[in-house]
Amino acid sequence: MPETALRSPVPPHPAATLILLRDGPDGLEVLVMERHAGLRFAPGATVFPGGRLEPADHDPPWRARWPDGEPPADLAHRVAAVRECAEECGILLAGNSLPPSSLAGLRRSLAAGEGFAAALAHAGTGPALERMAVLARWVTPEMLSRRFDTLFFLAPAPDGQEPLCDGGEAVGVLWASPRRLLAEEAAGRRRLIFATRMTLLRLADCADMAAAMACAAEVPAGPHGGLPPPILPRLVETATGPVFRIPAGCGFSPLETAAEYVRLG
Repeated sequence: MPETALRSPVPPHPAATLILLRDGPDGLEVLVMERHAGLRFAPGATVFPGGRLEPADHDPPWRARWPDGEPPADLAHRVAAVRECAEECGILLAGNSLPPSSLAGLRRSLAAGEGFAAALAHAGTGPALERMAVLARWVTPEMLSRRFDTLFFLAPAPDGQEPLCDGGEAVGVLWASPRRLLAEEAAGRRRLIFATRMTLLRLADCADMAAAMACAAEVPAGPHGGLPPPILPRLVETATGPVFRIPAGCGFSPLETAAEYVRLG
């Protein structure tokens, strides 16, 4: 038996992604960024801002920022998603309106390596974690050596903030409709990894921000209010060739995509 067949799948890293929404002239728009071509994971791909959870995302003081009742099981994921979006795209999903000077100061603090909680305190604001809604939980297929278990959140974009990419991981940032991004990929002008492409397909039929947020209301919670069931694409051989298959009833379609059209990283 080949050595690779004996290896257990690499455990996925917990991660989070924030999909900011707004209503544009032609309908729903989402905020995306273009990753640096020199990165190990998804080089040059167009993605939503996001990344791995950090130990500080689990710190107890974040619980006190939840406005009412017991915080959700995905609280640390929410913190990570907001933090990553602020670091990569310069937009903070904040609980209050930020003057340009405070937002610029926050960006400088994060760029200098200051902790997220401290940077927020210096800017006089906090994250609007309760405005986020889970759209899906995507897990990288088991055959890859670099894997993530990622919660995808939706949230209305804060007013009065313009994106500003960090120039490191993100080399470009823009607002665009899901249909436009899919069309640009089909024309060979944009690179989309599988979970991003499936998310854009899910949102492409949403006329506006309210319709997109309604999609998140359909996502079931996990046992005892925990994380939602994972969507784990599996490589399957069929009569017409290999496909990546996702679970029926997960809310995304198509359930099968030819392997030749799937980019995983």
